[in-house]
Amino acid sequence: MNGTVLLALLAGYLLGSIPFGFLLTRMAGKGDIRDVGSGNIGATNVLRTGSKGLAIATLLLDALKGAVAVILAQRMWPDAVNFAAAGVMIGHLYPVWLRFKGGKGVATFVGVLVPLLPVAALVYAVVWVGLLVILRISSVAGMAAAASAPVTAAVVNEQALFPMLLGFALLVIWKHQDNIRRLARGQEPRLGRKPE
Repeated sequence: MNGTVLLALLAGYLLGSIPFGFLLTRMAGKGDIRDVGSGNIGATNVLRTGSKGLAIATLLLDALKGAVAVILAQRMWPDAVNFAAAGVMIGHLYPVWLRFKGGKGVATFVGVLVPLLPVAALVYAVVWVGLLVILRISSVAGMAAAASAPVTAAVVNEQALFPMLLGFALLVIWKHQDNIRRLARGQEPRLGRKPE
């Protein structure tokens, strides 16, 4: 692994590992987000603290760090953009500061897509928001949105990005294992309700 790749990977990881949901809820006096609802540090669980503002801020900041990692690499390490993208995703999912227990990657993934493959980001957002509005089940919307990214890459013939985006989608789905089990039992909560 050469120095450029290592720098891009490390910069991405450090950006990705900033646990915005954890930090924002702590600063707002909401306690440890890991003790709330599902224990996840993402926007959906932050919403369970009763603060829509904190949840929106978490979503936007988690997406922003994904975009910043890719844009930074495009400008500084153009041959290692994919490594920065991988770093930011892994950092969000497995942050060193929280003993490698991070978020599920849905917001960070769309942030990565905005500068990397804008058409995929648009499809992702439409699928995510559309299913949230229709079903009000965050996990289903998030997993479906993640799955749309490699599909879009294939449709628009972005073969070079397909393997990485497929890997990211599988990681997002992997992080939803508990949600998948609850869905199978018919116990997955809709937005605004606590998990059973």
